[in-house]
Amino acid sequence: MSFPIPDLVPAIPEMFVLAMACTILVVDLFLKDDRRDVTYGLTQFTLFGALVLTWIVHVPEARVTFSGSFIADPLSDTLKSFIYVIAAGVFLYSRPYLKERGLFKGEYYVLGLFAVLGMLVMVSAYSFVTLYLGLELLSLCLYALVAFDRDSGRASEAAMKYFILGALASGMLLYGMSFLYGLSGSLEIPVVAEYLIANAGQFSVPLTFALVFVVVGLAFKLGAVPFHMWVPDVYHGAPTPVTLLIGSAPKIAGFAIIMRLLADGLGAMHADWQGMLVLLAVLSLAVGNLIAIAQTNIKRMLAYSTISHVGFLLLGILAGTQEGYAAALFYTVTYAIMAMGGFGMIILLSRQGFEAENLDDFKGLNERNPWLAFMMLLLMFSMAGVPPTVGFYAKLMVLQAVVQIGMTWLAVYAVIFSIVGAFYYLRVVKLMYFDKPADEPLPVRGLDVTVVMSVNGLLMVVLGIFPGILMSIAALAVGP
Repeated sequence: MSFPIPDLVPAIPEMFVLAMACTILVVDLFLKDDRRDVTYGLTQFTLFGALVLTWIVHVPEARVTFSGSFIADPLSDTLKSFIYVIAAGVFLYSRPYLKERGLFKGEYYVLGLFAVLGMLVMVSAYSFVTLYLGLELLSLCLYALVAFDRDSGRASEAAMKYFILGALASGMLLYGMSFLYGLSGSLEIPVVAEYLIANAGQFSVPLTFALVFVVVGLAFKLGAVPFHMWVPDVYHGAPTPVTLLIGSAPKIAGFAIIMRLLADGLGAMHADWQGMLVLLAVLSLAVGNLIAIAQTNIKRMLAYSTISHVGFLLLGILAGTQEGYAAALFYTVTYAIMAMGGFGMIILLSRQGFEAENLDDFKGLNERNPWLAFMMLLLMFSMAGVPPTVGFYAKLMVLQAVVQIGMTWLAVYAVIFSIVGAFYYLRVVKLMYFDKPADEPLPVRGLDVTVVMSVNGLLMVVLGIFPGILMSIAALAVGP
């Protein structure tokens, strides 16, 4: 029996990241603590190199390799590029925090790179096996990272909750995919799609079960209500650099898995999963925004904020149109940038022995550092959807996609809860500009972190004034 040799070129970025992660793991063993910056530098080089390689091997048409289990197309290359950039920002923000707390270890960066590799595999997955492998690689790395601070009981508790609920979600997703395999006889997503098209109108009870388990598994991974219970505890309990990682780049990989499974694989059942996503979106918008109001811890507030943003992401997906998918991609990328800035600001204001994770810690920030206060204002305005920030345009695009399919009531509902959600974002602005500052001095940060935070904040306005650039990239990525 002969096996065809796969075309390795589309997977060169993944192979590069894997090789570099293994190399960094070995190199780090021989480094003393005062030379740990070498590990950090190699990690950033890996992300930059992978970005360059992704576009060197890029071609406009889709290429499928590894016996139909891996695809390289405009969508995958675009999402990978955003993952590299955001992961690089996460690692840069994390360095001063880890150094101050004696956590500046190679394990953080190695696990982070393997998590990035898991995201890349998810983005290019074209079969159930590849998709599940990528998802589990990402999940296992995140479980370990949440418990990275071994002296923190809160982090260990959060990691256990994350592991148990994550395993439950993975099991549900795997169960649903096994149903689809049993019905279609194939693990390849396009073959499953062909089977559903060929049997249109004849969907059986097992197929309905498969769809329910797949949607529930995806909802768990995204943190949509009512499968959101892990989000606030994990965001609060994990070290802030890990929360920063969990809250940003994996959302892009989550969008990819939805596109591959629901849009590409189960597109013929759009009418069925659309109703499920409507329910998830309605609940996520309400619960996320209402409970966030009651939070005094900004990490928990941003966790519930994430849940509400997942509701908006689902609105674009459930539209089932190219405009809806493009709007959802635009929203996902802008949210990842906003979350990176929001959690990055918490890191900037924290110092050894002090975590700036309570809302009161932001009091009078304008008097202590007007520039950082202005950056945080831009980030909060964007999350709230205040024009002319990019958050406003992202929400507008999603709402337009929902109105175009005749669900005006759903768009109105989303607008109402966006207004409700604006309260807790504007509360942060009020604390920064109108309350008396605390006596504690702000920690001094390096030029690199300050510059990246400035770019992060100013992007909210630049992308809001010129949204066409990112929107055209999103439209080209989802394709015709």
